Amino acid sequence: MEWLEKFNKVFESKIRLGLMSVLVVNDSLSFNELKELLQLTDGNLASHLKALEEIKYIEFQKQFNGRKPLTTYKATDGGHKAFAEHLQVLENMIRQNL
Repeated sequence: MEWLEKFNKVFESKIRLGLMSVLVVNDSLSFNELKELLQLTDGNLASHLKALEEIKYIEFQKQFNGRKPLTTYKATDGGHKAFAEHLQVLENMIRQNL
């Protein structure tokens, strides 16, 4: 099937799919906001964020809020594009199977 060739394997993980879903509709979110929103442990979230960072779908910024460190994440242009293409493949797949 042609759509399978275009299916982005990065988004097979429901956690990565969830991360990109919230990051493409928000300017940026903190680690704690993502953790709470997606109901993930620190380690699980960190490993999926790292995987998305390595392929340049997201980027992070470290700063301080008073004396507390604050890490925020946002989707890159490439991440937005890859996610939109993935959603289009899913939509096409659904339409072909109706």
